[in-house]
Amino acid sequence: MHALVIDDSKPVRSILTKVLNGLQFQCIEAQNGVEALDRLSHMPRPALITLNRHMPEMDGFELLGRIRRSQQYKNLPVVMISTDSTQASIEAAMRLGATDFIAKPFTPTELIARLNTLGLTQETSKKSEQQPEPRPSSSLDSHTNQHAQIDLEKKPIRLLLVDDSAAIRGILSKTLREIPGIKVVGTAADGEKALTFLEKEQVDIVLLDIEMPVMDGIETLRHIRKKYLRLPVVMFSSLTERGAKATLEALVAGANDYVAKPTTTDKDSIVARIESELVPKLRAVYRPPAKNKDRGNNTASTKSTIPSLRNKKSQNISVIVIGVSTGGPSALADILPHLTVADAPPIVVVQHMPKEFTGHLAERLSKMCRHRVSEAHHGQALKPEHIYLAPGGSHLEIQKHGKEAKLVLHNGPPENSCRPSADVLFRSAAKIFHSDTLALVLTGMGNDGLQGCKMISSEGGVIIAQDEPSSVVWGMPGHVVRAGLADIVLSLDRIGPDIAMRICRQQK
Repeated sequence: MHALVIDDSKPVRSILTKVLNGLQFQCIEAQNGVEALDRLSHMPRPALITLNRHMPEMDGFELLGRIRRSQQYKNLPVVMISTDSTQASIEAAMRLGATDFIAKPFTPTELIARLNTLGLTQETSKKSEQQPEPRPSSSLDSHTNQHAQIDLEKKPIRLLLVDDSAAIRGILSKTLREIPGIKVVGTAADGEKALTFLEKEQVDIVLLDIEMPVMDGIETLRHIRKKYLRLPVVMFSSLTERGAKATLEALVAGANDYVAKPTTTDKDSIVARIESELVPKLRAVYRPPAKNKDRGNNTASTKSTIPSLRNKKSQNISVIVIGVSTGGPSALADILPHLTVADAPPIVVVQHMPKEFTGHLAERLSKMCRHRVSEAHHGQALKPEHIYLAPGGSHLEIQKHGKEAKLVLHNGPPENSCRPSADVLFRSAAKIFHSDTLALVLTGMGNDGLQGCKMISSEGGVIIAQDEPSSVVWGMPGHVVRAGLADIVLSLDRIGPDIAMRICRQQK
């Protein structure tokens, strides 16, 4: 009988394999969820899966959810083994379908005893081994095919470079072609040539300069969004005042992310910037072809909803706090105009963005909303019908001064490598407004906002998360959903109307 051992720690995998070999299991190892899906699609049906929770590329919770959505693996024993053994984590794992949960560190004796309790001995597992093993054709197979394509050496990201500088195109092409998993399939010196290329070739991501002759980056982006709604576009621009404003306009218009052009002419510095900043963002916004097969205009909204397990329909909302990162400007432009109703509660936003951009973002959003959107200032009073945006580089908190709530900026250490951090804002809101807090976690890389949502949830507040299909990157909202903290999960086009209805309901 076979076992699939999944853990990003090689020593832990070795220990588990040694113990399971002693129980007559033939073990196959994987170091993350993506690799595990690939292993699972090619190995005999396992009698057991051991699964770590926190792993790169795809964590244990997401993998467990995909396994349980498959009829073929619905009853397959899955034991989660993790250092995160809080009651909330254990309950979340069991809700997602874990058969058992073992806390790290564990002893071989403890592991064997738990497996015996579950009946996972050689005798009880022979039935599973004797079952016919058809090639996976279930929903898991489609997920496996999608995520196996993230194996970048097998299915490289097909990249189109668009920049009017031959020198920049040359450096980018040479550097990116040496990076596993990325294939530069074409270059273009202006927007018109880029659009012509897209009509003839399959492209996974467009890296787009802003200032170009013939057709600039903004106009090119608008043409791309009309015809290729879901095709990821990353802007490559300068952080000058003019460049920042243009980049912000592109992000609001639907660019997925941006990377600042190096200000130095030193080749080694440029290469380092490409490898450290550009490549991770390309991989983050990449949509596997299975998800990106309809590159045309498809505006059908996703009806993904997880209803609240708690009755919070009559919740009073005293403040709305929002955490967002990659894909945020466009998401905020979609949501905030819905929330500018009369007597709306104050809205406080953390958008991961450099200080050069946040002022322009506030100005741009203010033109789209009936209520004023402004960068937050230290000591500013929190007022209804106002939207406050955390300035780049500073944490933003809400503090009580007498009977008045005020905004406080500070330069405390980054949290989750972020400053401003959604966790900092969320915790401060929960302390003051308790169950009257509504938190919104939108598209973005990483897990910023997760810890703050735990506190908001414990105080009885409401948490809304954006769904995966409508997110540019389902990192921040995904962590909240997998932790079982989201009261409702909605597609982007449904979030604004939903919150607006909640505000109107409490005013009646």
